[in-house]
Amino acid sequence: MKIKNLRFSYTSITIVIAVYFALIINVPIYSELGGILYRLDSVNPGFVATIPLFFIASFNIIFNAFSWPLITKPFFIILLLLSSAASYATFSYGVIFDSDMIVNVIETDSAEASSYISIYSLAWFLFMGGIPSLFLFIVKIEESDPLLFMTMKKSISVIASIVVILIIATLYYQDYASVGRNNSYLKKVIIPTELVYSIGKYVNNEYLSDPLPYKKIGEDAQKTDTHKTKKPTLFVFVLGETARAQNQQLNGYSRKTNQFTSQEGVISFKNVSSCGTATAVSVPCLFSILERENFNRERADKQDNLLDIMQRAGTEMLWVENDSGDKNVAKHIPQITVNRHESQTYCDGQTCFDEAVIQSFIEKTSNADSSQDLMTVLHLIGSHGPTYFKRYPENMRVFTPDCQRADIENCSKEEIVNTYDNTILYTDYVINKVIKELKDLSSKYNTALIYVSDHGESLGENGIYLHGLPYSIAPDFQTHVPMFFWADDNFLKDKKVDSFCLNKIAERNTFSHDNIFHSLLGIMDISTSAYQESKDIFSLCRQ
Repeated sequence: MKIKNLRFSYTSITIVIAVYFALIINVPIYSELGGILYRLDSVNPGFVATIPLFFIASFNIIFNAFSWPLITKPFFIILLLLSSAASYATFSYGVIFDSDMIVNVIETDSAEASSYISIYSLAWFLFMGGIPSLFLFIVKIEESDPLLFMTMKKSISVIASIVVILIIATLYYQDYASVGRNNSYLKKVIIPTELVYSIGKYVNNEYLSDPLPYKKIGEDAQKTDTHKTKKPTLFVFVLGETARAQNQQLNGYSRKTNQFTSQEGVISFKNVSSCGTATAVSVPCLFSILERENFNRERADKQDNLLDIMQRAGTEMLWVENDSGDKNVAKHIPQITVNRHESQTYCDGQTCFDEAVIQSFIEKTSNADSSQDLMTVLHLIGSHGPTYFKRYPENMRVFTPDCQRADIENCSKEEIVNTYDNTILYTDYVINKVIKELKDLSSKYNTALIYVSDHGESLGENGIYLHGLPYSIAPDFQTHVPMFFWADDNFLKDKKVDSFCLNKIAERNTFSHDNIFHSLLGIMDISTSAYQESKDIFSLCRQ
């Protein structure tokens, strides 16, 4: 029988779609459940057998609300395509599409998005989403009964599904409750419920809710040191991407991934946690007065941040971009974006090595007013995956064999780690080049640099790749980030910072992105009611 001759009622097509989502689209949750059940001392076979039935019944109830004339095909075709993409990312990388991840996806630029495309991902998308969508588009869905009878049949289908769920609950409630309570994140793995909820939440926040009024913070900001008899400060904030603390030589890693900066007296803060597990959260949070526990992206976007306050106090500011954007952080200060679309020394027309940001930094500092303090943020693409191999030039391909492909789940663990470590090494090289530039400018400025990554990365540990898991369940690899500090002797003397003390607290104390806001205001001698000395890292070592 030809597909176009197949005929379904709205009740039957809903059941078919429910079965497909329960058994095929949701292969990631079966993979996750398999690992959980394997670790249990004993498992009831009846409980395991009912899991697919539970999903089918649940989806049938939910999907019946959207299975009506005129909307069934467009709604479920879109849902199939979105869900197949989510299924691939969740199964292959362990990504969970909560509201923070939706923001991260939407704010991803085309070059970054293309790095996730591979033959493997395209095949998954085609067979799991494309072909079923085509099938749904071709088949005929019609209802010979009046609307009232169609509604009654759908109601009977829903009631039958409820009965199935009640029977399962009666027999195996304790098993479901136990697994659910001990692994509460599982509900976020179910496709498409979390995906649709998160998309709906984003749409509501962005387009349907009344916008928050803009709030000014630190309006009283002013410098406490006018540099009338001293050189101004040139401070470089290197914002890293996807670097994790565990692969840093300066933190005890066995490989020489910091062989360049380790020769410069760089201080490594060994216990620093990120604000989030994705750029769209961590970058705005890092520069905001809001802290991780109470961070809200909408609120952060509608109020002044660290850069605004520093500029208000008279510090000349610059943001140099080589990643996926400033995430609305640098909207009030001068910005330069590396032009990756033109092939040049460090760019291939699609992406640029991070050395490209240094030229923009040099041009700015050479033309800057040397009587003013200057702070430059260099936003690196760093170790952004999954195309780690595109983040470093050939001469930095030190650890081999590496993984020269986007679908890293098809590379060996050794190849993935080698490729990632090459990105860490190259970032270290770039930081060291910036330090050398700062040394050359020491006759005009007292110079200093901080490097901190926005979040970490999973490299296949426990079957998880990349980043973006909800913070509550994210592994330490995604939240433990590197942070380095370097300063010339004149800067340390001018700011009265004891480097021995700084080394000591960097080794022992625990810090987070929440400390950045107050530490930068403090070390740049900016007085404001927004500043809290107790959260200023440098205040612990200023005499």
